Amino acid sequence: MSGSEIQVSFRVVSDLFEPNYMPAYASEGAAGMDLHAVLAESLAVSPGARVRVPTGIAIQLPRRDLVALVYARSGLAWRSGLALSNGVGVVDSDYTGELQVLLTNFGEEMVVIAPGDRIAQLVIAPIHVVAWVRATELAETARGDGGFGSTGIKG
Repeated sequence: MSGSEIQVSFRVVSDLFEPNYMPAYASEGAAGMDLHAVLAESLAVSPGARVRVPTGIAIQLPRRDLVALVYARSGLAWRSGLALSNGVGVVDSDYTGELQVLLTNFGEEMVVIAPGDRIAQLVIAPIHVVAWVRATELAETARGDGGFGSTGIKG
C-alpha cells in the first residue's frame, strides 16, 4: 500500500452482489471507482423518471475528515441521458447503510439498466471540518458581494 491510500471498510449487504461488482479504479490515473447496479433483473427507466439503484455494499469511512462522493459516469450521461438526480451524491462519514445511486433519465428514450451495469463512480475525498467564527466585518475583496454573473460571461 502506498502512502496515499486509505483503508475503507465495506460490507456486502445483498445476496446478489458478485465479486466483480466491487468498486475499482478502471485505470492507473482514475479518480473514481465504478459502482455497479446490483439488481435481480433489468430495470427500465422511462424519460423523466427517477430511480434508486442499489450497489450491494455499505462502507465506513475511517475518519470524520473524509467524504465519499458519487458522480455520474460521463459516457452514460452522454449516450443515454442517465445521470444523477441530485447532481453529486454525498456519503457522510457516519453513514453506514447501503450505497444507492439516484438516477434520472434526462433523455428522450427508455433506458434499461441491467444487473452489473456500471452506473456511477465513487470518489473518496478529504474535507475540512469547519469551526464558524462570527465576524462583524469581512475582509474587502475586489469582487465584494457581486454574484450571479457579476464577473461576466466571457473572458
